Amino acid sequence: MWSRRRVLAACAVFLPVLCLSAWLLAAPGHTWLELTEERTGRQIVSRLLPDGEKVILTWTNSLFRLPVTEVFVAGSGVLTLTEITFADPTGREPPHASPADVDDLYHTGGAFKAERLSRPVSRVVFRVGEIGHPAMKVGNRIVKFADEVGFGGAVLLTARPASFRERIAGWVSR
Repeated sequence: MWSRRRVLAACAVFLPVLCLSAWLLAAPGHTWLELTEERTGRQIVSRLLPDGEKVILTWTNSLFRLPVTEVFVAGSGVLTLTEITFADPTGREPPHASPADVDDLYHTGGAFKAERLSRPVSRVVFRVGEIGHPAMKVGNRIVKFADEVGFGGAVLLTARPASFRERIAGWVSR
């Protein structure tokens, strides 16, 4: 009788651990995203992103004073810039631009919207000026860069494949 209880107790502990491990190993890819203060290394955000989750950066272009929205999608340990919108100041839908024209449009000004981009990033430094007001939406949290690092500061974004430990921590924190 005693050995039967030990077997049942072992199963009660071992089976959930086995199921969790199998789920974490078989789950689709995950990206570990970190936002830190570049100068000090202070962590602002650290989050597990499942493949397909969007991260949205908004800011104001300092030359043309247009609101800008950049959409990134997590996948395979990187964030991929998939869409950019320089808003039309009249409130109308901005004209569509091809992905090949985006680099020129950043410098020449004017409203535009570019979709179907595929620009992977794993490390970006965002400098905070007095005009841009950059903010990043990660999950349900909106991080206002100026509030975190002040004028003249910088936020470092890093994205990489999530480790097994980070996948467990991300799963537990949800």
